[in-house]
Amino acid sequence: QVQVVESGGGLAQAGGSLRLSCAASGRTFSGYTMGWFRQAPGKEREFVAAIRWSGGSTYYADSEKGRFTITRDNAKNTVYLQMNSLKPEDTAVYYCAATSFVRSGQIRDPHEYNYWGQGTQVTVSS
Repeated sequence: QVQVVESGGGLAQAGGSLRLSCAASGRTFSGYTMGWFRQAPGKEREFVAAIRWSGGSTYYADSEKGRFTITRDNAKNTVYLQMNSLKPEDTAVYYCAATSFVRSGQIRDPHEYNYWGQGTQVTVSS
């Protein structure tokens, strides 16, 4: 059974950095796409970034482009989200998700992802 487990959230000051990790287990993830989403109180879950496990193509939400970087470590079956220049509006619960197939045009849609972690809280103070 596929499992994804996030870690690395916490409290940061505006302008600071955090790195989130997502450990995936349960199968071989070649061909999978891994995504990061976030959800702030009272708001819908929104796309942050995604990476193709094979080939490493990356995708970002426009608001995060240039500040956040998604990478993967094949040997560790782990995906990372490096978040720099954090802003208070980045405060949210961050979720890691996995899907065996998603077209590029739908990669930002959370409904395309089958497996979800429990989330990790990121709080950015001003």
